[in-house]
Amino acid sequence: MPEPWEYSLYIPTDPRAVTVSRRTLRLILTLHDLAHLADTAELLASELVSNAVLHTKGPACLRLRHRDGVLQIGAWDADPEPPEPPGKFEELADAESGRGVALVRACADVWGWHPLSRLGHRGKLVWCELPAA
Repeated sequence: MPEPWEYSLYIPTDPRAVTVSRRTLRLILTLHDLAHLADTAELLASELVSNAVLHTKGPACLRLRHRDGVLQIGAWDADPEPPEPPGKFEELADAESGRGVALVRACADVWGWHPLSRLGHRGKLVWCELPAA
């Protein structure tokens, strides 16, 4: 079993942060021989980071963690309010918004959120997991 690892990428409140996060995630996964997860992981990270950047003010962070054969993708933001519960994905096909967490729920094995503090800021971490095998 490979050694566990974790990366954190602190990102500004800027729409370009989503692209930077996706590209950084793909590079990290490739370097850790997990490139087979990159497409799904990029989609999930894009949704989580987009929500952090578009719906909150202040700092945000993409967190990637691998341990025990599981890749955890998380986005921390400075808003302590929980994310909106996801609706049924099929019902959101034509919706202007609200598909992000539903998409995460549909593509990840498990997802969740919890309150978190970083660098003196209160907020939350919204995360999901993919099996690495």
